[in-house]
Amino acid sequence: MFDAIFAFFQNTDTYRILDVVGTIIGFIYIYQEYKASIWLWLTGIVMPIIYTFVYYEAGLYADFGMQIYYTLAAVYGFLYWKFGKKANNDSEELPITHFPKKLIFPTCLIFLFAWGTLYFILIRFTNSTVPILDSFGNSLSFIGLWALAKKYLEQWWIWIVVDVELAALYVYKDIPFTAGLYAAYSLIAIAGYLKWKRMMSEQTTISK
Repeated sequence: MFDAIFAFFQNTDTYRILDVVGTIIGFIYIYQEYKASIWLWLTGIVMPIIYTFVYYEAGLYADFGMQIYYTLAAVYGFLYWKFGKKANNDSEELPITHFPKKLIFPTCLIFLFAWGTLYFILIRFTNSTVPILDSFGNSLSFIGLWALAKKYLEQWWIWIVVDVELAALYVYKDIPFTAGLYAAYSLIAIAGYLKWKRMMSEQTTISK
């Protein structure tokens, strides 16, 4: 049955439609992230379902496999943003905070390990034509999504790098609408960082 579903989505017209639909949902997602809206996590559950088919057809197998992680991370992020505030009696919402300096080095090690592991899987078990770039973007996205779930301000820096790299990759793999989405993401990420920084200053002022 699963093979039949994939066969249907391998139709060129359907593939292009999903590229457009995924792009529209992606813009909704990044706007919700910009606004620090908890509803971004629900959108983040729908979007991976669509892109599962798009990335599989494009031969981006790391992207394809990571959609499962993105779905689970979206569930975690929603629950953390919704109930994590209970650990902070001074705020009704989970506060925006800085990325802890003590976590920078171990986070870099985790990224390098994930990148190497994904790269090995791609060259060993798939016919991927872009194993280095495919594994790089997804490994860094793994870190970025975790930082977003923790509501760290600096998660935007991670996404700027991811978005620029993936936009170029998707142009190469002929996924034009999604490539345009990620190019826009990179610009919105800059605005998002400034927005979150202002929100962080406001919440600090209120707590005093």
